[in-house]
Amino acid sequence: MCGINGIFNLKREGHWGEKVGRMNNALAHRGPDDEGLYEEPGLALGHRRLSIIDLSAAGHQPMHFDNGRYTIVYNGELYNYRELRDELKEISFRTNSDTEVILAAYAKWGRDCLKRFNGMWGMAIWDKQKQTLFIARDRLGIKPVYYTIDKDTCAFSSEIRSLLESGIAARKLNKDALEEYLTYQTVYAPVTLVKKINMLPPGCCMLLDATKKPVVIDDAYRETPPDSPVKMWMYWDIGDVFASEEESYEVHKTQVRKLLRDAVERRLVADVPFGAFLSGGIDSSAIVGLMSEVSSLPVKTFSVTFDESEFSEAKYARLVADKFKTDHHEIRLKPEDFLRVLPDALAAMDHPSGDGPNTWLISKVTREAGITMALSGLGSDELFAGYPVFKRAFRIRGKKWVNYIPSPLRKLTGKTLRAVKPGVASDKIAALLGLNKFDFNFAYPLVRRGLLDDQLIKLTGNKLDDYDMYVRDPFADRDLPFDRKQFLITQVSLLEMSSYMQNVLLRDTDQMSMAHALEVRVPFLDYKLVQYVLDLPDKFKYPHTPKKLLVDALGDLLPPEIVNRPKMGFVFPWKHWMKKELRGFCEERLNWLGENGVLKKEGVQELWNQFLADDPRVTWSRIWPMVVLSDWMQRNRIEP
Repeated sequence: MCGINGIFNLKREGHWGEKVGRMNNALAHRGPDDEGLYEEPGLALGHRRLSIIDLSAAGHQPMHFDNGRYTIVYNGELYNYRELRDELKEISFRTNSDTEVILAAYAKWGRDCLKRFNGMWGMAIWDKQKQTLFIARDRLGIKPVYYTIDKDTCAFSSEIRSLLESGIAARKLNKDALEEYLTYQTVYAPVTLVKKINMLPPGCCMLLDATKKPVVIDDAYRETPPDSPVKMWMYWDIGDVFASEEESYEVHKTQVRKLLRDAVERRLVADVPFGAFLSGGIDSSAIVGLMSEVSSLPVKTFSVTFDESEFSEAKYARLVADKFKTDHHEIRLKPEDFLRVLPDALAAMDHPSGDGPNTWLISKVTREAGITMALSGLGSDELFAGYPVFKRAFRIRGKKWVNYIPSPLRKLTGKTLRAVKPGVASDKIAALLGLNKFDFNFAYPLVRRGLLDDQLIKLTGNKLDDYDMYVRDPFADRDLPFDRKQFLITQVSLLEMSSYMQNVLLRDTDQMSMAHALEVRVPFLDYKLVQYVLDLPDKFKYPHTPKKLLVDALGDLLPPEIVNRPKMGFVFPWKHWMKKELRGFCEERLNWLGENGVLKKEGVQELWNQFLADDPRVTWSRIWPMVVLSDWMQRNRIEP
């Protein structure tokens, strides 16, 4: 796991090494083990290394191949590199690294090599002979790649902060994305909150060709002329669902367990100490159990515990640790411990988010325990119907009769509900009743909404136009080889994965773990497992009990106490903090937004006053993203 960056001028003009050196310095936290820089006219590639596989100097990047024709900078892990190495028997490999295998695969198969890879990656490969720069990101968006194009020059990086050091993109807020951020507490790829900086979408790659006539390009994601020097392809589409052949539930259970076990085993390839996050829930317990099956050494597990017994999951984590005889580490924290390091967590934030500091904290203590790589249960809820929204989708689909109620009457009912029982839930129900069509695909965007339209108008003067475009029907405009009515859970999984998971959970996991040079691997997002489960109809996945298919597939691996445990989890007292210990911190940053014209001063003050007065429509989670936005803008000198 590493950090990559580079600058490429399509006219092959300029010397960019000094700028890329500054970009490298901005990524030092991602790769403390080594640093590299390659430069030639019009091109510079930079790399910061966190050594995981082949710790020797032979793994140094930028790495060259085929007598210097190809040069790569790469961030990630290729879990099937040994199998691919066997396929490339004609190559005399000089190293034991997965990086060299990627180069050999690209030299042989071109961009089609991506379809053979199983792993997580952000990479750039320079072909000196063809004068092309190839940039790619993994299928599910586990590793980030940001880029900016200004006229005939492209800069790319693993982080926005590094990209800003290039000077190619101005430190200017993307106000077109502001309503989206306030609505969803993030912005969805390819957009970011910095003007003219984009994120390469998951499953996509791009090619910059210096032999083509340069044209003025502002955004390579949008359609480009046929002779454009910048091209982009989607090499893998998560929405390509193909119904599995009709098999028995027993067959599917067996296959799910095998695919997950294989995914875990692949992710244990490392030349450094590794471990696992263990909360004592189904997801992390499943990962630890399967790690114990395939590892010859005791698994190191890490849990954050609390003194408050009604919130602490410590006893469940210990139960799993005892069952699998792990080397278990409990990190006992008090809320005040978290409060003390909160400024450091915010300083690590590369792109604003309504979440993240929790991941920063557990990554910190895990890395301090000597662990360089850890496995996580992220992705299980989205894949195995672990969120309430999955059942809610069926309830909404079962109430199509609501569409026969005249729209004015539905809106009046919603307005009455808001008056009688004010709160976030009533606001969303009212918005749902006010939709032109009472249907889950129209309703889903409300699930992830923070601020609603009337609140947005007070803050920005605008509402989010066509907000459902960010989470639209994943089966729209597709020729489906199955009856979509039997795949509602798959539709919800696709929506969750392409919105909240990719743009909040994965981005936060990357930026907060890499702040401590900790690599996090996610077995539940092995693309073979993901595709298999998405291809299964609802009858196999409906959560009659929590994550039924996953739990049944694991058999007796998990103790009954874990499967049947009550839903819990410690919630930090944000509401109390923001009114007490963090009040000055919050007010200072909220005032800055108003005084600098980012948001309307009166609107910000009104929302803050409503929060202080315990207005049920304005919870702490509606305010906190604005505090984070202000803090991030000031730290990174982002101009309104």
